[in-house]
Amino acid sequence: MKIRQRIRSLVWKRLEIMGPAREAMRSALSILAMPQNVPLGLKVGWRTTDRMWRLAGDTSTDFNHYTKRMTLGAVYASTLLVWLNDETEGWSETAGFLDRRIDDVMQFEKFKAQWRGQEHFSLSRFLGRLRYPPR
Repeated sequence: MKIRQRIRSLVWKRLEIMGPAREAMRSALSILAMPQNVPLGLKVGWRTTDRMWRLAGDTSTDFNHYTKRMTLGAVYASTLLVWLNDETEGWSETAGFLDRRIDDVMQFEKFKAQWRGQEHFSLSRFLGRLRYPPR
């Protein structure tokens, strides 16, 4: 499976496991949203996304390690909120929402790759050329 499919299936499996306890999950999230519990909520969210990425096969240890987990955390948290209020058959609204968020992330990554491949304006290079003009 591609990485996006692995991540999607891990998020979806997590929702399926929590399915029978949706109201308990709603209560837990309201407690974790209290100001004194925000650090705990962030820690739990980080551990969840870290575990998902590790199960998906991620072994990165650089800056990418952190950005992957933060991005998945945002996708997972927003999907979780949609899931809590989804009354459709088979949570089809949540499934569509999750797919769109993953597509958004993939489009952003595609844009980043294109942007990195292009030469961009560099202030330091410009100032260096003013001081030492090419001959």
